[in-house]
Amino acid sequence: MTTLIPFAALAPVPWKNGGGSTTEIAIGPPDSGFEDFDWRVSLATIEKDGAFSLFPGVDRTLALVEGHGMTLDIDGEPTLVTDADPVVAFDGSSKVEAKLNRGGSTDFNAMTRSERCYHTFGRRRLSGDSTFVARADVTVLFLAEGDALELRNEEERIGLVRYDAVVLEGGSVWKLEGQGMVYIVDVWYHGDEEDEDETYYE
Repeated sequence: MTTLIPFAALAPVPWKNGGGSTTEIAIGPPDSGFEDFDWRVSLATIEKDGAFSLFPGVDRTLALVEGHGMTLDIDGEPTLVTDADPVVAFDGSSKVEAKLNRGGSTDFNAMTRSERCYHTFGRRRLSGDSTFVARADVTVLFLAEGDALELRNEEERIGLVRYDAVVLEGGSVWKLEGQGMVYIVDVWYHGDEEDEDETYYE
């Protein structure tokens, strides 16, 4: 089933460690929480330096959406997150400290519980019409840049504005029309035969 998630209808919640807030975009299963989700995607705005929450047993990907980025100290190893290199993956059990570069940073986050599933993350630059195939068990498409995006096929037509997301049914094929950048999270449950290295980078 295709599910549109308008960002304007979402509300922020406190981080697991209470050090900030995040806006949950989608989670599976739908009634799960921080301790028992299979997968989760969210958008967070970091306003000050500080520690990330710990999520043992969870694989994480963070991608810069807006701002000048930050330096992440991941288990003592610094990683610079900027427009030039906006994506970083790390273990949820790692000790992570964020130091902002110049002001607040808005970041997209994808998480999967490793004992149940895994995810790949990609970015795709849009310019006009293109085709998109949802190949995974769960595919979340997020409009990170751009004013509007339309998805359509023979059965449905869906409109997104910036920061909206849509959860797509596996195997569905879509025409995309718009300008900007989409972030794509593909989630596979263990036992599937799809290639986990499949990505959709810009």
